[in-house]
Amino acid sequence: MKKLQILILLLLSTVALHAQESFVNEVNYPYLDKLIATAKKNYPEVKVRQAQIAAAKASLTQSKVLWLDAITASYIYSPKNSLNVVNPTFFNGYQIGVSVNIGQLLSKPFATRVAKENVNIAVYQQQTYNLTVEATVKRLYFQYLEAQADLRNRSRAVTDGEIAVKQLKYTFQKGETTFHDYNESLTSLYNQNSFKVQSELLMLTAKANLEEMLGFKLEEVK
Repeated sequence: MKKLQILILLLLSTVALHAQESFVNEVNYPYLDKLIATAKKNYPEVKVRQAQIAAAKASLTQSKVLWLDAITASYIYSPKNSLNVVNPTFFNGYQIGVSVNIGQLLSKPFATRVAKENVNIAVYQQQTYNLTVEATVKRLYFQYLEAQADLRNRSRAVTDGEIAVKQLKYTFQKGETTFHDYNESLTSLYNQNSFKVQSELLMLTAKANLEEMLGFKLEEVK
């Protein structure tokens, strides 16, 4: 009976050691940088920010061109030897006139300044969102590694549980252990299998969340 208790303690110690394993050493920072670059290139919201910058720059260019709206040019033609009673003129031939809308002319510098600030705002928003994307990818990547590590631990726990059940079944059949102990080992194994299934779901969910940010399957990121 003492040998059996020692065996159970050894198996439980093995499970505990597996549970203490860390995934920190598995972090691949060059690969993580590739994931971040992929997300910044492909995630739709990043493209929206880029489009906003392009639109703001186009508005700035337009505001510079619209300076001409304040100036209006016109011409009239007065044939020689003609008498215009309604709009008499002292000159014959083509005549060019220029008019300036002072209100519009004075408002143009302010409109251009607003357009420049809109460009700056769009750039700052993109920079801010890039930081958000970087932090999000890191967090999801770490969660994925954690889920993988937990799944490995659960798989090992199931393997250890199967060994314990096999040993206890053998000793039970020989009458060296009680049915209670054997039944408890079976219950523990069922629980470990249940935990393993939950870990598989968490791992797949973490992978899906990361791939959503990337716009690619993890296997496609080289």
